[in-house]
Amino acid sequence: MKTRLQKVIADAGLASRREAERWITEGRVKVNGNVITKLGTTVDPFLDEIRARGKLIPRPQGRVFILLNKPSNFLTTMGEDERGRKTVMDLIKNIPARIFPVGRLDYNTQGALLLSSDGTLSKKLLDPKYKVPRTYLVKVRGVPDEKTLRRLRRGVGLDNQSTMPLEAEVDRVSGKNSFVKITMFEGKNRHVKRICEVIGHPVIRLKRTHFGNISLVGLPLGAYRFLAPREIKSLELLVTKEAEEGKRTLRRSMARSKRFQAKP
Repeated sequence: MKTRLQKVIADAGLASRREAERWITEGRVKVNGNVITKLGTTVDPFLDEIRARGKLIPRPQGRVFILLNKPSNFLTTMGEDERGRKTVMDLIKNIPARIFPVGRLDYNTQGALLLSSDGTLSKKLLDPKYKVPRTYLVKVRGVPDEKTLRRLRRGVGLDNQSTMPLEAEVDRVSGKNSFVKITMFEGKNRHVKRICEVIGHPVIRLKRTHFGNISLVGLPLGAYRFLAPREIKSLELLVTKEAEEGKRTLRRSMARSKRFQAKP
């Protein structure tokens, strides 16, 4: 089946679709040895040899989504670490497609990490506008009171701007410390650790338990499994529902505007 060239590049995880379009117009993409500069070009990713900025795009072997229960002391990266540290790719072998992490977890963070061959859906899952939930169980120093939790839920200042509202509750108390369940809809660098530092309860241990509605239940630490088609569909619905709600909100806003303009 013919597919737009920029979509094939984006699906391979090399760039966003907009960036792929720029590569095409700049003459940095070849199909079967020929430089392509026309944005309307369609290709067959199963048959055509496609190179973007000199890098060969592997022919697809079907869409793949994997859930890994990431242990501590593994980097979330595709390449080798210059310091010789292990990466999540050391845990995953013999996959029939080129996969890459959907976002990342910090070196010392455990838990649910998705890896996929679908660049387009992966980027949507990480886009804050779709509000895809990610849930963490966080062991922190001390026990945050309700006032502190409300502050966390409203959003705190990071990088000179406020974080998005989130869900937070104390799951259980452990001596002088506690476990806090946090569900958030965006992912900044070291996000959970930094917001907990802001409210005065530094993180001791961090584990992501859910990505969307995909759970770690039954998956041992360091193990992985392929997502079932229904689970992949559930991820697609998360971004589709949010997109449709945005369209409905825009239509309602436009309708109100027209009614207002129509008044004498």
